[in-house]
Amino acid sequence: MNATFFKALLQSNAGLAGLILRVPVGVILAAHGAQKLFGWFGGYGLEGTGQWMASIGLEPGYLMALLAGGAEFFGGLALALGFLTRPAALANAVAMLVAIFAVHIDNGLFMSNNGYEYALTLFVVSVAVLIQGGGRFAIDNTLLASLGGGSGRRTALA
Repeated sequence: MNATFFKALLQSNAGLAGLILRVPVGVILAAHGAQKLFGWFGGYGLEGTGQWMASIGLEPGYLMALLAGGAEFFGGLALALGFLTRPAALANAVAMLVAIFAVHIDNGLFMSNNGYEYALTLFVVSVAVLIQGGGRFAIDNTLLASLGGGSGRRTALA
């Protein structure tokens, strides 16, 4: 892959907005992924989450739990850090679409009925970050500078 592709992937003019969107959503997604992968924060771990996913028709359940948990945990950490922000945001946007349509859509909008409002919010923020990139305070800026495509000022601030 050429430098132009990586420049387009990593570059962002989002400023502080990238940080404000990325960090809290990344932490929330990482926590949800940790529930699925490790059973942390009251989660069921891969085995339990996989059984539940299989019970709602997402087969094979273990693999689906691994994919969803991995996208949320590792993608969430990457979002929070601003590391490969756009690919992380894309992975999380896809995971949230699956959650919306496989789990929540029949329950209506509101969370009080296990609806899709929360997953929709995480999806929309993920899409916004996918479009705008990580912003001024992201590790992506250091990566971009190492490819010769970023400014030293941004790198120092990242």
